[in-house]
Amino acid sequence: MCTHAPKCPTADSPDREAAHVVAGHPEQGWSLLCNAVVVFEDTGELLPDGRTIAPHRPTDVLDLVEA
Repeated sequence: MCTHAPKCPTADSPDREAAHVVAGHPEQGWSLLCNAVVVFEDTGELLPDGRTIAPHRPTDVLDLVEA
């Protein structure tokens, strides 16, 4: 799907979220990336093969600030 240089990370790469947005729908809470991954505003993901990635927001930010 990616036709620009440098190539976007693949959907299986750990850095898959770094791919370019090709269709953004912030009013609906999701965006389609160049590598065919759908990312949601809660940080969950839907991979092209149908697998899901659970939301992975940092939840201990306050603890890190106080440390």
